[in-house]
Amino acid sequence: MLINTDGLARARGIRYATASRFAEPVQLPWDGVRDATRRGPACPQPPSSLAAVFGSSVEGLSFDEHCQVLSVTAPADAAGLPVMVWFHGGAYVTGSGESTKYDASLLAAEGVVVVSVSYRLGVLGYLRDNLGLLDQFAALRWVRDNIAGFGGDPANVTAFGQSAGADSVFALMLTDTEGLFHRAIVQSAPLGTRGPERAQLTEALREFVAVDATTPVDEVLVAQQNAAAEVGPRFQLSGSMPFAPVLDGGDLGAAASRVELLIGHTADDGSPYVPSREHWEAVTELIFAGPARELAQDWAAAGGQVATYNFSWRPEGAPLGACHCMELPFVFDPAAWRGAAMLAGQEPDPGLARTVRSTWAGFARNGMDALPSRSLEFGG
Repeated sequence: MLINTDGLARARGIRYATASRFAEPVQLPWDGVRDATRRGPACPQPPSSLAAVFGSSVEGLSFDEHCQVLSVTAPADAAGLPVMVWFHGGAYVTGSGESTKYDASLLAAEGVVVVSVSYRLGVLGYLRDNLGLLDQFAALRWVRDNIAGFGGDPANVTAFGQSAGADSVFALMLTDTEGLFHRAIVQSAPLGTRGPERAQLTEALREFVAVDATTPVDEVLVAQQNAAAEVGPRFQLSGSMPFAPVLDGGDLGAAASRVELLIGHTADDGSPYVPSREHWEAVTELIFAGPARELAQDWAAAGGQVATYNFSWRPEGAPLGACHCMELPFVFDPAAWRGAAMLAGQEPDPGLARTVRSTWAGFARNGMDALPSRSLEFGG
């Protein structure tokens, strides 16, 4: 690991698994000495349709189908610290855990070990067999088996993610039979895109996309974009995020008995996706806020421990308000988000940022006991 003058140690681009195209991941054993000084590759992907709002999340990264990598950020003297495993967003088609936008230095300085995970996306990850989700499980097993060597406690692991990453955490909670994590922070999960259509949508995508293990990756991406444009609109809400894991059941009661949950959203999550305030309020409620409330209620009804949050800080004069992703500069290094149009040239409030990071880290450390309320408000 690299130990910097800021008192943090970093290991980048660690391979946790390997996989051939359309095959399940194979765990890679950790032994010997490895180069962990460079960021790993991102999964091949098209340009983000929302880069004009949020900025690029893959700037400076290489692309490779063998993208099962993770990075660790920890206090240099870490020993037995709580672990936070980050799953990035991007509608399951863009993004990478190796992005500088997810620089976890300030979060790790709160006394936690942060692991950022990259996984297969789009056709490569979700056309067949939930391969991207299996990648994520492989990363969590790597954490279980190896994180003590980085000063983390494998018996105190929090999975957290935003957007598609939060949807991933939801899927992981409902299907984890190994007890790989113990707490979860679900940030702006588009749970409204789930439902009975999801399996039919995936089957329609399989019929439409004609690629195999020999198809050049640039042709795979063209087929992926064509499928999203042609097949997605047939499936209404689910079609707005056509590539995603298909859950065959899942046991919410078992998950609620095992995982403490902190779930929430931004006040204007829907604003980047529709042209008018009237519509963005409807999208926020339908896709993000309403389903989050419903899941929290179901979690509590199943006997689980759950708290909710609403993030409503808005840059002055920002046309999209407290939009999707607005909390991320408050969790990670805000410097990496400078220039993102959603901030309208302003800096995140530093006091609020410290509060968010300490809340996230405190929850990872002590769960519900660390929260001042079961209903949190940030900004306003």
